[in-house]
Amino acid sequence: MRQPLCLVSTCCNSSCFFRPKRREAAPLRQEQGGGTPGGVMERLATPLVAATAILALSAPVAYGQSISNGAALFQKACIGCHDMGGNLLQPGATLFMKDLQRNGVATEEGIYDITYYGKGRMPGFGERCTPRGQCTFGPRLQEDEIKLLAEFVKAQADRGWPKIESYGD
Repeated sequence: MRQPLCLVSTCCNSSCFFRPKRREAAPLRQEQGGGTPGGVMERLATPLVAATAILALSAPVAYGQSISNGAALFQKACIGCHDMGGNLLQPGATLFMKDLQRNGVATEEGIYDITYYGKGRMPGFGERCTPRGQCTFGPRLQEDEIKLLAEFVKAQADRGWPKIESYGD
């Protein structure tokens, strides 16, 4: 089986950042005073840089997945009243940034709180939402689901509510 040319198996062009450079192995030598072997950091630098870059590149994937999960939750729990960031019941309480700011909920924490506990015509969806009349009579959402929704709504508001794709049921 052929080995990939670089540390990222989907890559391998000659100018790849992750591709190790061929060079002669430096002999180990002891620093004066019995310190650590010389050249170790130099030899480890390429794999460490590659590993760090791979970890850094995986963060947007995780962020993208949480946004996707938030979009799916939004379509199940919120889209009935908040289609495309609007508000069918209360036009001054849309999910657009100007309304979120005016209503004091322009942060993920503010969006989380109003989604969990409700406010005005907006029912609360949290598992421990009280009083009962302020909370949804439908299924409640778990705390991590409400966090995903808050993250999704904030990201959409920051971008002016671009169209969201259907993520299925």
